[in-house]
Amino acid sequence: MSGSDSGVAVPQRRADAGGRDLKLFYGFIALLVAVGAGLVLLWPASPAPQPLTSEAQSHRRLTAFALTNQLGQLTTSAGVAGKFLVVNFIHTSCSISCLQVNHQMAEVQRLTKAQPDVQLLSLTVDPASDTPPVLAKFGAQFGTDPNRWQMLTGRKSDLYALIATSFLGRAPAAQADLMPGGFADTDRIAVVDRSGRVRRYFDGMRTETPAAIVTFLDALRSESEKI
Repeated sequence: MSGSDSGVAVPQRRADAGGRDLKLFYGFIALLVAVGAGLVLLWPASPAPQPLTSEAQSHRRLTAFALTNQLGQLTTSAGVAGKFLVVNFIHTSCSISCLQVNHQMAEVQRLTKAQPDVQLLSLTVDPASDTPPVLAKFGAQFGTDPNRWQMLTGRKSDLYALIATSFLGRAPAAQADLMPGGFADTDRIAVVDRSGRVRRYFDGMRTETPAAIVTFLDALRSESEKI
């Protein structure tokens, strides 16, 4: 009898132990799932993607200017009055960001080929180096049409006053030496409406920017028609 009892009891104890182990395993998995779900709920939400564009400050307006383009010709604010302006900031010795921004400007030029009310302007922040011949050579890399995309130079005081008043603030002291003129956000592209108001800045480093600029120009046209 005792042998028979031993033969039955041992497997039963093993079965009970196996069941307890299985229950512990599933309990442990359930605990991990619960903890993971709690962490997901408590973890701070990721910041929303930043918008492609940011509104310009309302006081930013294009001031009067008289500068020289890549052909050595005079370009004035009066000469571009009544047009939408797409404006960027260049430094021909810049090896990375300036090239990228100008590739976006070249795409804007292509997309607005049939839009004579759009004028592209590139303002150098290094007029001592960026003479008209240098700008012409630089612009040739991007297929600039001087009738539609003018690269402008002139006296440093005139250029810096125009940029500081109409478009960009100054960079913090620690970054001021990274780009001639010490301006902040030189990789921006600005859009100026027909009245001379700076309406919006776009990120010149993003490949979707040219299409976004064209869409915004269409919106400005519609806005003008409603007035």
